Amino acid sequence: MAGSVVDLPPQVRGDFEVYINGVHQVRGEAFEVRGRELHFAAQLAQEGRLGFWRWFLGAWGIGTYRAHHSVDVRYELDGRPMLAEGLEPRPVEATA
Repeated sequence: MAGSVVDLPPQVRGDFEVYINGVHQVRGEAFEVRGRELHFAAQLAQEGRLGFWRWFLGAWGIGTYRAHHSVDVRYELDGRPMLAEGLEPRPVEATA
């Protein structure tokens, strides 16, 4: 089963909203909450570090692009709007 998991920060309590690359995600359609984790059916990717050759090509104006999903959670803390941004997805581990 492909998919991704994102850990909720400890300060997130109660209602919250989830965004991927700035697009609002609907609970029950795009993701489910299981304990302190967000489970996405889609496999989310992180670009990772820029290697030498990709940096070198970029320095010459040759673009190299990879998928990169930014997961953000909007919540309230003591009545103030807060944003946990750039949460890192990890692949769902296979179960036997």
